[in-house]
Amino acid sequence: MSTTEKTVVTIKATIHAPVEKVWELWNTADHVTKWNNASPDWHTPKAENDFREGGAFVYRMEAKDGSFGFDFGGVYDRVKALEEVAYTLGDGRKVAIRFKADGAYTHIVENFEAEGMNPVEMQQQGWQSILDNFKKYAEAQ
Repeated sequence: MSTTEKTVVTIKATIHAPVEKVWELWNTADHVTKWNNASPDWHTPKAENDFREGGAFVYRMEAKDGSFGFDFGGVYDRVKALEEVAYTLGDGRKVAIRFKADGAYTHIVENFEAEGMNPVEMQQQGWQSILDNFKKYAEAQ
């Protein structure tokens, strides 16, 4: 029996907003629909989020022209208010996000297991673009 080691990718952002605000914008479904896209030609028209350990979330991600779409979802393994969120995606990959308060700033560090269909660099760029979009949204609120 062989085991396949998964590649863990790390992305980061520093948000000019207090952790309480960042936490709410990150985890509230109505806000997720406003920032969860990697480029302007994509959007998240629907988000459902049962934000608790054991709760599930599903974000519908679609190209605005209707050419492609998919559900991004999973189950929360750990929710530590204002500090950490960890979940398992539907395909079994793990994601961990840490929020660190720093006065008027919040540092976010997100680690995710890469999937095997697309190049790791492409995945890192896509996830970082979403995080950068979140930063813009949070700082504009």
